[in-house]
Amino acid sequence: MNLDFFPSRQIGLYMIRLFLTRTFAVLMLLVIVLQTLDLLGNSGDILAYPGNGDAQLWHYVGLRAPQIVARFLPFSVLLGTLVMLATLNQNSEIISMKAAGLSAHQILAPLVVAALGVSAISFVFNERIVARSTAALSAWEAVDYGPIPPDSGVKSNPWVRDGNNLVNAAIVAGRGTAVQLRKVQIYNRVNNSLTTIVQAPKGHYDAADKSWVLEDARQFDVARGTVRDVGTVRFGRDIRPDQFTLAKVDPDGMTFSELEAAISDLHDAGRPTAELEGSLWHKLSGPLSALLMPILGSVAAFGLARSGQLFLRAVLGMALGFAYFVADNFSLAMGNLGAYPPVLAAWAPFFLFLLVGETVLFRTEE
Repeated sequence: MNLDFFPSRQIGLYMIRLFLTRTFAVLMLLVIVLQTLDLLGNSGDILAYPGNGDAQLWHYVGLRAPQIVARFLPFSVLLGTLVMLATLNQNSEIISMKAAGLSAHQILAPLVVAALGVSAISFVFNERIVARSTAALSAWEAVDYGPIPPDSGVKSNPWVRDGNNLVNAAIVAGRGTAVQLRKVQIYNRVNNSLTTIVQAPKGHYDAADKSWVLEDARQFDVARGTVRDVGTVRFGRDIRPDQFTLAKVDPDGMTFSELEAAISDLHDAGRPTAELEGSLWHKLSGPLSALLMPILGSVAAFGLARSGQLFLRAVLGMALGFAYFVADNFSLAMGNLGAYPPVLAAWAPFFLFLLVGETVLFRTEE
């Protein structure tokens, strides 16, 4: 019996190469197909803005493609693992490895190491590229795919209550008293009935007067159906600047450190943070899901290919992998509802399916 945890260097490199090439081939195929379908569904809205053309379509692809890559990378690892292991099994290469004294865990060890590297790449990719592209795409969608103000930040479409009135801004830039608002709308209500709507292209916070100032505002009278210019409007003496910057925190558009800082700010302001804490932990557990895929898909590697059960084993491996993603989404949803603690919501599916995969592997092969 070979007591080394890893197989020989040649076998390890051979399996890692097969694993990575098939994983990224599947990922490329998924990205091309899904990006094409997504572009077909959104190209009409992009081209509806006057002046938009091919350049804006390619810009959308550049912002959307990283999101698709990040979302479907774990699926690609699962499918790549199944394709690779089923092929090795069908060609009797797994049988040869086991005949040489390798255990199931030794055969899978190179794949686990490669999957750990994919997880690390996924985390860095999410931090450096996906978070920025998500924030930029959200800001672009907030202005209906038109030009984004150069001083705008990445927060979009927050709603704030001013007494009985509601205030909405399409884009919020800056922090603290330097907050700038773009495309502001104030819905003035009396006894929960809408009376007037004040619209302004921009606004800012006046620290000296502790109020908000709108410039070039227009007022729509709901009862009369008339519109008139009202110039400069002051409102919201009870609205703090952080209510706009923290009113809507998009965890997908923030890096780990940025989201951690936003959670700290919300906590200091006495706002609930359980949902965001779950998303924070999921920024770590999400990329690590690639580490589970070789273990969950390992059932396709073992068993005699000529027994006629190879297809069933591949289906079982796929079912285990997709069950993990279902459990992961369910756990996050329960965490958002407050039924699970944030740490449990993010990490419970990972450890649960790690145990499930190891149990299946031990029961069937070890």
